[in-house]
Amino acid sequence: MFDSRHIRTFHAVVASGSYSAAARLLGYTQPAITQQMKALERAAGTPLFTRLGRRMQLTEAGESLARHAETILGTLSAAESQLKAYARLRTGRVRLCGFPSANATLVPEALSALAAEHPGVQVELLEGEPPASLRRLERGECDITLAFTYPGLHEEVPDEVVEVRLLEDQLTVLLPTGHALARRRAVHLADLAEERWIAGCPRCRANLLHECAGLGFVPDIRFATDDNLVVQSLVAQGLGVAMMPALVLPSLSLTRVCGRTLEPAARRHISAYVRRDHLRIPATAVVLDMLRQVAANRVGC
Repeated sequence: MFDSRHIRTFHAVVASGSYSAAARLLGYTQPAITQQMKALERAAGTPLFTRLGRRMQLTEAGESLARHAETILGTLSAAESQLKAYARLRTGRVRLCGFPSANATLVPEALSALAAEHPGVQVELLEGEPPASLRRLERGECDITLAFTYPGLHEEVPDEVVEVRLLEDQLTVLLPTGHALARRRAVHLADLAEERWIAGCPRCRANLLHECAGLGFVPDIRFATDDNLVVQSLVAQGLGVAMMPALVLPSLSLTRVCGRTLEPAARRHISAYVRRDHLRIPATAVVLDMLRQVAANRVGC
């Protein structure tokens, strides 16, 4: 296999016409040039130069290599420039998998900041609920996964996956604006024991059942959907109430629903997960940093 340094030196010898001229051009000693050309000839398995008086003359093999050398060096230069662009965040691609409420709130803010500071870094946005989204990370289908857990639930991840805590998201109850309890600033979960409920994803549904069981009742779940817009629409039509993360409240698009703080207080934990070796990839690291910054501005939401 050829050494790229030897190819560069060979190209300089061909361009300048002699070992001594190449030495002056590259800042080497002439013996160093001679040694490199001997090493290149050993790698090639055939002589590349013959001497014609004081001049160096290319052999047929040397002429063939000379034709390729400029292309090889051009390709290496392009590769070096591309790698520097990745390292300096002028380019790069990150696959980010988030759950719906994060993709509607945290992610757009983070990507807006990213676009302002590093417009060359592209993000492919995927969607998935935990724990399925964590499995996508483990299979290498994404570079960063956003996921949430509830108190008492520990996310099982391999040793090579790092959890980065982002924020704690308070849970609220979503009510029709005409509901009798909508006049309160906070609603006790026990007061909703006789209500019809709209449940979210399987993990959210399990938490709802757990919270209600702690207060001695089983919620009457009439609908289940992980689409927040559908939840809002069902609540607006008076078809039930729903447990909703506060993260979603600023994006409520309907005027006939309202969010109220739950008592006793309940929260979910939102984290980013990334493979440990990906923390060294500049584009992945900067997207993670943007998510941290956005989350820090929402602490206590």
